Amino acid sequence: MRPLTTFAALLGTLALTGCAGGSGEAPAADVTAKPEFSGTLSILTKFAGDPLSPYFEKLAAAYEKKHPGVKIELIQETDQSIKDKSKTLTASDALPDIYFTWTGNWAENYVRGGRAADLTKVIGPDTEWGKTFSKASLSAFAYDGRYYGIPLYNNGKFMGYNKAAFTKAGVKPPTTFEELISSCATLRKAGYEPIAFGNKDGWPALHYLQQLFAYNVPSATLRADFHPSTAKLADPGYVTALKQFKTLVDTCTDTGSGTNGVLYTSAQEAFSNGKAAMYYQEILEFDSATAGRGITPEDFGIFPLPVPAGAAGNPKVIEGAPEGYLVNAKSPRAALAVDFMKFVTEQENAKTLSSPPYGQPSTVVGAVTPETSSKAVFEGIELVNKAPELASWLDMVTVPEVADAWLAGGEALISGGKKPEQVLESVRQASESAK
Repeated sequence: MRPLTTFAALLGTLALTGCAGGSGEAPAADVTAKPEFSGTLSILTKFAGDPLSPYFEKLAAAYEKKHPGVKIELIQETDQSIKDKSKTLTASDALPDIYFTWTGNWAENYVRGGRAADLTKVIGPDTEWGKTFSKASLSAFAYDGRYYGIPLYNNGKFMGYNKAAFTKAGVKPPTTFEELISSCATLRKAGYEPIAFGNKDGWPALHYLQQLFAYNVPSATLRADFHPSTAKLADPGYVTALKQFKTLVDTCTDTGSGTNGVLYTSAQEAFSNGKAAMYYQEILEFDSATAGRGITPEDFGIFPLPVPAGAAGNPKVIEGAPEGYLVNAKSPRAALAVDFMKFVTEQENAKTLSSPPYGQPSTVVGAVTPETSSKAVFEGIELVNKAPELASWLDMVTVPEVADAWLAGGEALISGGKKPEQVLESVRQASESAK
């Protein structure tokens, strides 16, 4: 998927042409100033569509009521469309005052490009506002000891399963990867697609792969391989993980090699409507998974993708990362942007975000409880918080050229166009070229 590479190159160009002195450092937006409660504040969110879009709409209305001189302009996008929207706004030098970001290389591109305001003085871990967040979530948006992001919610990836389907098939939640694979034939005989999976956008495959990489490749090696300057990509665990993923696709999905043509949302619907027994999903999707007619909250269960036998990595690692927002370093309303995001992350609003129907587990300490969140969301975030390490999204944690190679490789592996060894070699070549 070439857009990520184009995006990185674009930001690199803007770092040279759009910032003072051409150094790539963000202009000194005064985020500590007293905000002027007037004018229009623009915000790019990743909350388009039901049930998420009303969250920011209601917050915007409440803030406007509190400050009548302020108008909030919302630009709401989906998980997929926001990537193109971000590129378009960056290219036209029209980023809004506040905009969504993932962690890892995606956010770092904005920091290096001078597009993200340094928020250390207002959200650093020793500040009043910063102390309301978990330290891990703040650190996820820290670069060279400075803090740039406002972590809105935490996230992790788990296998969601239909308890009623498992009971009908006489299957128990698997405790090993091998048990997961062997359960698929039984679930299919009971009338279910074992695992719903759609990879038309490419990145869903990478979520499986990153968790399997974390299981099969030692953590220190994996971290080094994310960066072209230190990457070797020689550990045998990569090929092992690629083979395991191919086995899962061929054995446990109804579309098999054709899943590259299936939308991710189609997989969501297959699980939500009770046609599929399992669906690998983010915590952010848990509450919407039970919004259909096929599965109730009581029948919805989760478990981490099971660890393969003999895996040489860390069996306790969970794939996931917080997601959040940056303040435009060139915004004349940076102080107002900070004030609005303080409002968004107040305890009451954080609890609302964590509760059904939104189900987005806030990074604000104390916001996610059994009383405020659904059972599955609370269980998932507890597992994320207890994990000794989080494996960030593969298409966000590494440089765009390598992410592109993983995307293409995952699709080729599914279709049968490349063998695991060939996929790894193509990624290795991309990493070498990116040095």
